[in-house]
Amino acid sequence: MRGSGLGVTYAVLGPLEATVDGRPARLGGPRARAVLAMLLLRAGQVVPARVLVDAVWGERPPVSSGNLLQGYISDLRKELGRESIRTTDPGYRLHVPADAFDLRRFEKLAADGSAALTRGGIDEALNRLSGALSLWRGPALADVVADNAVADGVVAACAARLEDMRLAVQERHAEALLAAGDARQAAADLTHLVEAHPLREEPRALLMLALYRCGRQAEALEVFRHGRHTLVSELGIEPGAALRELEAAILRQDTALSAAAPRVSAAAPRAVQAPTGSRTRTVLIGALDSRALPDLTAVARRLLQGTDQHELIIASTVRDVAALHPCILILQEYRTALGRAGVTTRTAAFTSLTPGADLARLAAEQNAELLLIDAPDGLLEDARLTTLLDSAPCDVAVLVPGEQRDGPVVVAFAGGENDWAAVELGAWFSRPTGDRLILMGALTGADGRDASRMLANASLAVQRALGVWAEPLLVEPDPPALVAAARDAQLVVVGLTERWRHEGVGRTRTALATAGGRPTLLVRRGLRPGGLAARDPATRFTWTVASAG
Repeated sequence: MRGSGLGVTYAVLGPLEATVDGRPARLGGPRARAVLAMLLLRAGQVVPARVLVDAVWGERPPVSSGNLLQGYISDLRKELGRESIRTTDPGYRLHVPADAFDLRRFEKLAADGSAALTRGGIDEALNRLSGALSLWRGPALADVVADNAVADGVVAACAARLEDMRLAVQERHAEALLAAGDARQAAADLTHLVEAHPLREEPRALLMLALYRCGRQAEALEVFRHGRHTLVSELGIEPGAALRELEAAILRQDTALSAAAPRVSAAAPRAVQAPTGSRTRTVLIGALDSRALPDLTAVARRLLQGTDQHELIIASTVRDVAALHPCILILQEYRTALGRAGVTTRTAAFTSLTPGADLARLAAEQNAELLLIDAPDGLLEDARLTTLLDSAPCDVAVLVPGEQRDGPVVVAFAGGENDWAAVELGAWFSRPTGDRLILMGALTGADGRDASRMLANASLAVQRALGVWAEPLLVEPDPPALVAAARDAQLVVVGLTERWRHEGVGRTRTALATAGGRPTLLVRRGLRPGGLAARDPATRFTWTVASAG
C-alpha cells in the first residue's frame, strides 16, 4: 500500500531502483536519485540536510541548495508515499523494512552464511553466500556514480564500500567451496577475483590453495611469483608473512594444505590454519615527508602494542626516480630496527604524482584498519591530504607533531561520526600502558544541556569493545577553555567535522592542534567497521556497523 511503505522495495546493489506495488518508481534526475541513495544507505537514521547537500553538490553547492533539496524530497514522497521520508531535525529519515531492501537481505544472508561456515555447516554456508551474491545486478549504485551531475566523492565512496563488501563475500564463498572439496570451482572463481584485484593478498592466497588442492602445484607457485612481482614492481613492497608462509608450505607439500579448512585467511599467519575470526591489525604509515617517520612510527608502535597479530606497513612516495633509492634505504633501516623490536613491518616506496590517491589505494589493497599520515603545512588546504581523506576506505589519522611527554590521552568528543573514530583511536592508544583516557565534552550545548550523557555512552562503548574506561570531563565550549583542559595531555585526539570539506579543520580543532606543542591526531572515520564494531567476521559484510554513529 502506498503511504504505509509496505508496497515499496528498494535496491542499491546495481543501478538504484525502487518499486511501488510492483511497478518501477520514477525517481527523478541524478540529484534526486543521489538524495534517495544517501537516505537508503542510512535507512532508519536521521541524515542531516548538510550531508545530503554535500553528497549532491560537493564543495560548491548553489545558494538555493536547501530549497532544491526540499523539492527533491517532496518529489520522492509523491512517488514513494508521503510517510516514506520523515522530516526530523536536522534532516530526513527514510523508513525501510529489512525485507524490502536488497542491501539488508545481502547483509543477512552473508552474515548467516559466514556463521554457518564457521560452525562447519558447509551446505548452508554455500546456499546463503550464493544467495547473497545473486542479489547483485552490477556495480553498486552504478547509475548514480556514473552521472556527472552528481558531485564526486561521497556517493562514490559509499559505492566503493559496498563493492568491498561484495568482494569479502566472494572470498568467503570461495572458502566455502574449498571446505566442501570443490577446489576446481573455487579456483575458477578466484582466478577472476585475482585478475580484477591483483594487489589484494587474500584472494591470491585462496587461489594458491585451491590450485594446490587441484594438483596444480606449479601453477599455485606461479600465482605467488606473479603476485610478488606485481607488488614489488608497482609498490616496492614484499608479500605479507601469510602469503610467504603459504608458498613455503606448498614447496614442502605440507599435509595440512590438503585438508578442508573452515576458514582460510591471508590476514593471519599460516593461512590454512587461521582460527575463525582472527584478524591482523594493520596500520599503514603514509609518509608525505620522511622527516616525520620517527613521530609516525612511535604512534604506530603504541597502537600495535599488545596485539598478537599485527603488521605495520610504511609507505613513502617520491616525485622522481632519482629520489627513489635513497628513500628505499631509509625505509629499510626502519624495517630492520622495527623487526628487531618485534614489530612485523613491510615497507614500500614508489614514484607518484598523486600521492594522496595512491596512498588511499594502497590502504584499500592492503586491508589497512588505519592510515596514519603526517600533517602537511597547509592541512586541509593541501590537495594530497584532501584527496586521501576523500578516498581512503579505512580510518585516517593525521599527526600534527609535538613534544613527547607523560600524561593522559585526551579526546575531544561531540558525538559526530568522526568523533567516534577518535574515541576508538584514543582508547587503542591508551590501552597498552593503562594511561588515563579522558573524553572532553561541552559543559553547555546548543540545547542548554551538558554532554555528560553522550560521554557516558561513549565510555560504555569503549569499555565493552576494548576494556578501557574513559573519564568524562566537561569544559566550556570555547577554544581557550579546551586548550587549557588539554594542557597536560601526552596526546590529543580530535575528530574532523562532518563538513570538513567546506569548513576545514575549524577554529576549535586548529587551536587544539597547534597550541601547547603536544602531538595531536586529527581523525576521519573510514567506510569499514573499526574496533568499536563486534570482533566477528560478519562485520565485514555489514554496512550498518560502518555507518551508524
